[in-house]
Amino acid sequence: MTTTRPKTQYLSLLGDSPILIAAIFVAGIGGTFQYGFCASVMTSPSAFIKELVNQTCLQRYSVSLDQWQVSLIWSFTVSIFCIGGLLGSLVSGQLISKYGRKQTLLFSNCVAISGAVLMLLSQRATSFEMIIVGRFLYGINSGVNLAAHTMYIIECAPKNLRGMVGVTPATFLSLGKFSGQLLGISELLGTRERWPWLLAFTGFTALLQLATLPFLPESPSFLLLYRGDRRACDEALRRLWGKHDYSGAVEEMLEEKAALQSVRNHSVMELIQKQTLRWQLLTIIVLFVTMQLCGISSVYFYSYDVFREAGIPEHQLRYANMGTGLCELATSAACFMIVENTGKKVLLFRGYMGMSATLILLTVTLNLQSHFSWMPYCSMFLVFLFIFFFAGGPAGVSAPLPSEMLTQPFKSAGNTLACTISWTLMFLLGILFPFLVEKLQYFCFLIFLFFCAACALYVKINVPETKNLTALEIAAEFQRMHCRSGGERSQSKTEQKPDDTKL
Repeated sequence: MTTTRPKTQYLSLLGDSPILIAAIFVAGIGGTFQYGFCASVMTSPSAFIKELVNQTCLQRYSVSLDQWQVSLIWSFTVSIFCIGGLLGSLVSGQLISKYGRKQTLLFSNCVAISGAVLMLLSQRATSFEMIIVGRFLYGINSGVNLAAHTMYIIECAPKNLRGMVGVTPATFLSLGKFSGQLLGISELLGTRERWPWLLAFTGFTALLQLATLPFLPESPSFLLLYRGDRRACDEALRRLWGKHDYSGAVEEMLEEKAALQSVRNHSVMELIQKQTLRWQLLTIIVLFVTMQLCGISSVYFYSYDVFREAGIPEHQLRYANMGTGLCELATSAACFMIVENTGKKVLLFRGYMGMSATLILLTVTLNLQSHFSWMPYCSMFLVFLFIFFFAGGPAGVSAPLPSEMLTQPFKSAGNTLACTISWTLMFLLGILFPFLVEKLQYFCFLIFLFFCAACALYVKINVPETKNLTALEIAAEFQRMHCRSGGERSQSKTEQKPDDTKL
């Protein structure tokens, strides 16, 4: 059992590692920040982009498009980001294993800069196709970054700070969403003249990481386990951990290296077929399916209607909606502060149970808001409450779990599977959600309620606490929870292959 420490003590431990703090910010601004920014930035310039679509066709083909044709091209422009993200997630595992976490992030930045150049020149060239290709490249960049950023930052952190550091990808993702909303207002970059600069902003964050990340060390475990460079690993740990003693961590990695001498990196299919990892695999699938089907997209979608019904003027709705992004960012930062003391299992369970209860109440209040003058204010409160539960648990805790629960040969496959699930469901939900809204209206929340409640129960019953545990210790906890008897446990151990005992 680990002892509970005051929150200030964890912050003090983090403060003793200035290079690790720099790695958190540098990896974050060129990592999940870009994904969050791209996910939210398209709302503000939508009218200008649709105008460019019509202008392009009129100038090039002397054809004026109907409204439904413009909407179709617009939908494809938005959704191709998910297709790029899926492609990026599929290749990320091989890139991370072959070239390392740091080099993969640097390569991904070059893709983002290429997309930014296309975005910047699209209006001058009168070409909406450049925006489509730029969005596709942004998607590839985000798909690679989701895996590479999370693995890099987790492997750079000491074990006793891994939970706190593991929340930072979600915090930067929330910061990216809020930044997209903020820069998109008409007082900044959301204007007819400046919107190409808004879409190209991701390129500037990529340039920032490209200029700073080379000065930071590669992941210590990658240096030792993949390249066999003990000296480089020691140097990376010394720089990253500062005053922390890293000798024990090196010994753990050497033990893992000895156990995995003849074990290569495994594919996603091999991970799926691995019997000894079936509960870790099932946990990844359940958590990442629920992350996309928990209803957060629908809550954001309906927030405009809720704010409008609450009496907020039409021209101020964009500013009110920024409050949702700020709420998610603030709650994610709070999750960073409490995760080490509270534990990830508790945050997941409480988060999904809170979201389930909020969805029930939100369904009721949205259906009754035309009957009572004060009901829209209840709906507005519930929107913020739902975001609070989401960002304070599932959003921050889920992303690093594949890297924490799986050993080195399976980490890339686990992250690839998780990202593939996320991008595929995001794309399908983007296509199907308008039809769900049309057919079910506010009752569509009941579908998302099922996934939230089911995931909460799954976590409560089947998932151990992972705080301050290595992947081997987490595997032992899964085995302890799911072996019905000591005899069965002994039998399962004797049936394992030599390399399985470490997995």
